[in-house]
Amino acid sequence: MQVFSTVGDFRAARAGLGALGFVPTMGFLHEGHLGLVRRAKAENGAVAVSIFVNPTQFGPNEDYASYPRNPEHDLALLKEAGADLVFLPTPDVLYPPGFVTRIEVGGVADEMEGRSRPGHFSGVATVVTKLFNIVQPQRAYFGQKDAQQCAVVKRFVADLNIPVDIVVCEIAREDDGLARSSRNVRLTPEGRQRAPGLFRALQAAERLFATGERRADRLEEAMQAVLTDAGLTEIDYATVVDPATFRRPERLGEEALALLAVQVGAVRLIDNQPLDGRVAPVA
Repeated sequence: MQVFSTVGDFRAARAGLGALGFVPTMGFLHEGHLGLVRRAKAENGAVAVSIFVNPTQFGPNEDYASYPRNPEHDLALLKEAGADLVFLPTPDVLYPPGFVTRIEVGGVADEMEGRSRPGHFSGVATVVTKLFNIVQPQRAYFGQKDAQQCAVVKRFVADLNIPVDIVVCEIAREDDGLARSSRNVRLTPEGRQRAPGLFRALQAAERLFATGERRADRLEEAMQAVLTDAGLTEIDYATVVDPATFRRPERLGEEALALLAVQVGAVRLIDNQPLDGRVAPVA
């Protein structure tokens, strides 16, 4: 496994490889990330991983400074998972003095995270576009946990004619249903005990949807009741949307997506569950 911190050195190493899968990360890796790496390795001749905590996708009152970092441990995990190339730049490499360009995405980026975190998806779109240009992958792998981000990436890749296939992989969960996230390490013991309530709320919507309920407000009420019962009262949103548009209709079609963003102590957690009339096993 080769590790590079500059664009030139990475590009020189990448030039000697054929088909390449790519997993962009912000580090502090967990099994969800490693699953993406292993799948990318299996489906491509080689796999590259980036580790970069992107400052432009954090708002002024968000957790950029406290976001967990452990690059040495990350590299050990990536070597074991079979990564071939790792791009580990510093902020000044991707955002050198004089950098002024940003990509703005509308439509699927407007609601939920886009509304709660102004500028977030612009930061995501800008850094991911830069990484695609540097890495030149054939396929890029993202986790379904960041469902809206996946939709945003698919949108700007199509709009800008970027020649990369976006592969979205299912959410990796703990045994109690909590979606794996680098931020989970910051949960207090009490917060960790309450956090699986997010998944239980999604399951409540899923079960109701499977009975034929298509009224968005009823599904949202079901999620909010479970969250409240779990002591999760700082709810940013608990909603259901059309997965094609990320808009909330009053009445849903035969496919929908339930999404949550909940503050658990000092940690903001997100999760989601596709709704298609089939009920996943209860955690």
